[in-house]
Amino acid sequence: MKLKIRTIHGHGKANEEYVIIDVTDDCNAQYYMLADTTYTNENKISNKVRHTHWFSKAELKKGDVIILYTGAGTNGSKRNSNGSITYHRYWGLRTAVWNDDGDGAILFEINAWNTTKVADTK
Repeated sequence: MKLKIRTIHGHGKANEEYVIIDVTDDCNAQYYMLADTTYTNENKISNKVRHTHWFSKAELKKGDVIILYTGAGTNGSKRNSNGSITYHRYWGLRTAVWNDDGDGAILFEINAWNTTKVADTK
């Protein structure tokens, strides 16, 4: 995995909530999805994947940072003094994603996928 969750800030408040993700090696953001989940009583990740955000295409370099804001805004990026880029991405949600201390963030690396419209399966 070439991305790593650093922190979730302001959890429980949609207008303050964001996730900072560090880029640990060159990759494309389109192969990653972030989701929230809960934990079971045994302190293991449950299979209740709820909100998901699939990142759009962006060529990332080691040292770059993605900040995913829960709320609405305009996607953009800023070059830092060390040459890395910070990508600001917005989920566009009106409610908090991580609204409970028992929630967890899962970062998925997706190398292949297949999409089928419901109408095509009739």
